[in-house]
This record gives sequence, C-alpha cells and structure tokens, in this order.
Amino acid sequence: MANHFYDTSAAAKHYRAELGTATIDGLLADSASRHYLSTLGVLELHSVFARLARMGQITPVEFHRLRSRLLADVASGPWQIVQLTQADYQQAQQLLVQHGPARSVRTLDVLQLAVALALRAVTPVDDFVCADANLCLVAAAEGLSVINLEVP
Repeated sequence: MANHFYDTSAAAKHYRAELGTATIDGLLADSASRHYLSTLGVLELHSVFARLARMGQITPVEFHRLRSRLLADVASGPWQIVQLTQADYQQAQQLLVQHGPARSVRTLDVLQLAVALALRAVTPVDDFVCADANLCLVAAAEGLSVINLEVP
C-alpha cells in the first residue's frame, strides 16, 4: 500500500486524456493505496475544466460531465480530501521565501506542497505526484519522492 499526494496538474490528467494519463490512472487503480487531494486541488480542478470550456477545448456539457465525475470521485471514489489549514499558508510562505528567488514557483503550487508536507508529518507520503517540472524540483528539495507525469 502506498500513499500518494496529487497536485492539481497531475489530478487533471485523470479527467482528460494527455501525457501522463495512463500513469495516473494506473496509480489510482490501486485500491490498496491512498490517494490524497487537497480542497484547493478540488477547486483548481473546477478552474481547469472551466478554462478548457472557455478555450473551446471542451463543450459546456463536457464541463458539467467532468465536474460531476470529479464530485463523484470526491464523494466515493479514489480521492481522500485534505483540508488546508492556517499552518499550510504559513508553510507556503516559507517555501516561497526559500525557493522562490531561485525557482519559478507559484502561490497555489506552494500551497499544494505545504499540504503534502503537513500530511507527511502525520502519515507516510510515498510520492508527490505532479506534472509541473519546477514544483517537482521544489518538492524533491523538500525531501518528497516525486512522480513527474510529464517525464515518460
């Protein structure tokens, strides 16, 4: 049994076929493992779906289908949802101070990483699953084992 924390960049690949989809679907198929997604990740996935609809890459009907699938997965599917805490915001600020001057990391990305690090403090996190090269490097620098879905 493994514990995986998924950044939004990785989780989105479960809902839309692209590079890394087969890998993430393989990970999620392991029902003996735990698959963690933050409340921020759930919100960000809604944003991903909305952006795809705005850009004409999916239809409004597909937007609602993907949203329904996500919510069903949250309710009874693979995702175990982790709430953000005030401590996560403080940790994210420290991560930006530490890594931001040398690496291009975004606010929401370090919030995701902060949640993963806080989760690791209470339960083993075997892998940080991500599809953002910069965030993967920062997560590895913080001592997390990383699965980068953009690297075949």
